[in-house]
Amino acid sequence: MNLNGKHVAITGGGKGIGAALARRAAADGAGVSLADRDIGPATAVASEVGGQAIACDVSTESDIQRFVSEAEAAFGPIDCFCSNAGLALGEGDHAASLANEDWDTLWRVHVMSHVWAARALLPAMIERGDGYFVNIASAAGVLSQIGDAAYSTTKHAAVGFAESLAISHGDQGIGVSVVCPQYVATPLLGYADGPPPDASANLISPEQVADCIVDAIENNRFMVLTHPDVAGFMQAKAADPDRWIGGMRKLRRNVIQALGGLDLAKMHKLI
Repeated sequence: MNLNGKHVAITGGGKGIGAALARRAAADGAGVSLADRDIGPATAVASEVGGQAIACDVSTESDIQRFVSEAEAAFGPIDCFCSNAGLALGEGDHAASLANEDWDTLWRVHVMSHVWAARALLPAMIERGDGYFVNIASAAGVLSQIGDAAYSTTKHAAVGFAESLAISHGDQGIGVSVVCPQYVATPLLGYADGPPPDASANLISPEQVADCIVDAIENNRFMVLTHPDVAGFMQAKAADPDRWIGGMRKLRRNVIQALGGLDLAKMHKLI
C-alpha cells in the first residue's frame, strides 16, 4: 500500500513511535488520525501534520469504536490502522506476581485493542477489498523480555493475532504487518528526544522504526524486525529452545548482578 492519499489511524500517537509514524505518514501524503489517552501531545502532533487528534483509551472497546467513527467522519474510511499504544509494568516478586488488574490492563492494551480495531474495520475493508493493519508488538513477542512476564506474554499474543489476521484475510486484500522492535528511544525507556549521542547501536530512534514500518506497508511485508539481530535470535531459539532458555537465564543473572534488579530503563543499556 502506498500511503499517498490514504487515511492512516494511529493509537498512542502523541509520543514515541506513534508520533514518528504520524510525521512519516503525513510526509508521504496521508491524512492522519491520532488516538491517545493523553490528548495534549497528540493534539500537538496532529496540528503539526495537519491531522486530527481524538481522546481514546484503547483498553476499552467503545473508545476504539468511537475513535474509528469520529476519524472516518472527518477523513473518510480508514485505509491503514496502526495499533501502537502500549505499556510495561514490570514483574514484581516473581513471574506471576503482578496483580490481576495489571495483567488485564496489559491484555486489553496489547491484544484486545488490536482485536477491537479489526472488528470495527474488517467488514468495510473486506467489502472494499483493500485495507492494512500494522500491529506494534515487540521482540518480546518472538523472544522474551526478562523481568516482565506479562509484557512478554501479551506481546506473544499480539503476534499470534496478527498472524491470524494475515492468514484469514490476506486473500481478501487485507495487508498485515507486525512490528517487533527491541530497544527504541521512547518515553517507555525514559527518552523524550531520541537516543543520546553515546547510545549503543542497539538503541534506535522512533523515526528509524517509522521508516521500517512504512517500507513494510509499501511492500506488504508481515514480519518487521527493526533490529537485524532479532532474526538470528529467533533462529537460535527455534533450533535449540533449551539452550536459548539457558542463555536467557544467564543474561538475567548478569543483569541482576550488574544492576541489583531488572529495571528496564537501566537494563537496556547493558544489552
